Amino acid sequence: MKKIVLIAAMVLGFTVAASAQPRALGIRGGYGVDLSYQHTVGGANFIEADLGLESFANLNVAATYNFMISEFGDGFGFYAGPGVALGVGKDIFCVGIAGQVGIEYTFNFPLQLSLDLRPQLGLVGQHFGVWGWYPHLGIRYRF
Repeated sequence: MKKIVLIAAMVLGFTVAASAQPRALGIRGGYGVDLSYQHTVGGANFIEADLGLESFANLNVAATYNFMISEFGDGFGFYAGPGVALGVGKDIFCVGIAGQVGIEYTFNFPLQLSLDLRPQLGLVGQHFGVWGWYPHLGIRYRF
């Protein structure tokens, strides 16, 4: 009996600890596909870093600091924030700035869905102008 109580307490403790951690890892898909990582900082605000293939051909790296503007309903949140971007491809090298705006839903279990836009403005390199102006759907595991 003691072992069952101990195991139940450990499982409950691990579950609480896992849901309290402010990180999420998953994918974003749209015009390309990204490996996406989020880390919560300062309450509900978070840093998002993505590594992926833009239009399935060019490597794209971006990081944004997102402010949780509004949390509504049960698990919904609206966010926006600035960031930096790097695009590398066969004939492209570009460094620029990025902005992200989106909405996310976090379930009662460790799954998060998001829909966002992250336009990027190339400032240095061969690709001047805006790229990445496509909606992306994100699916992340929160841990």
